[in-house]
Amino acid sequence: MKLYILSLGAGLLVGIVYSLLHVRSPAPPLVALVGLLGILIGEQVIPVGKQLIHGSAFCAACDKTQATDHVLGQLPGRHIAAKTAERENT
Repeated sequence: MKLYILSLGAGLLVGIVYSLLHVRSPAPPLVALVGLLGILIGEQVIPVGKQLIHGSAFCAACDKTQATDHVLGQLPGRHIAAKTAERENT
């Protein structure tokens, strides 16, 4: 139930922001895509920030939290490299 209440609250907040920006809902495709990108990046701010506070370099912090995989998805060829590394380790 808590998840649904949080989801409703997030939706209300986005609706208020759309109203303040005078953007109709559903948003035009470009506005919606930029908003989704902001959501993806925003989800990674806290985990990456925690790693940076603990002294990790930015690239290492992104790797430890798998932030780039989450935001960009699995990039082409990466799954092949991961499988090759797995085979070499066994």
